[in-house]
Amino acid sequence: MRELVYYVAVSIDGYIAGPGGEFDFYPAGDEAQTAAYMGAMNKRYPETVPTAMRPACGLTDAPNQHFDTVLMGLGAYRPALDAGITSPYAHLRQYVVSTTLGPSPDPDVTVIDADPLALVRDLKREEGQDIWLCGGGRLAGALLPEIDQLIVKSYPVVAGSGIPAFQGEFSPTVFRVADRESFDGGVTVTWFTRR
Repeated sequence: MRELVYYVAVSIDGYIAGPGGEFDFYPAGDEAQTAAYMGAMNKRYPETVPTAMRPACGLTDAPNQHFDTVLMGLGAYRPALDAGITSPYAHLRQYVVSTTLGPSPDPDVTVIDADPLALVRDLKREEGQDIWLCGGGRLAGALLPEIDQLIVKSYPVVAGSGIPAFQGEFSPTVFRVADRESFDGGVTVTWFTRR
């Protein structure tokens, strides 16, 4: 069965974005350290690089390694829309969960304004690669019962406030550490699986 994987960047204090949706404050070290970190992660998860950025990263024809579907909340989709990009991950099957977006601005993006748990359960029953939960925090909180794996990129910065990695009801859910890798610029990536 396909799994739902929350692949996300977080600050030390657990925020995935600033209060206004900012996501450009994550330090990854100097230029060489950032290049090494980004190169390693992009090689491992090329499908998580937006389609428009893939050529610059040398990933134009890179096959999807882990995911064939991406699931986003409106906050995760909004930066692409604001840049005039209606299909940010054209190399993936794209779903946006939103009750306020209205009709999809692109035929390759399916807008879901109903229960995301039902959607994920249906997607898991299909054949294919895993499903990437791109964000945001409210959607992750709603989908916590169906999240099978977490890939948490922890950056050495305190945001102070913003959008938490999980936003929802108090519901302690135990995961186990499957792997961990540290990079010279201070970023640590931890792979968690549900116990």
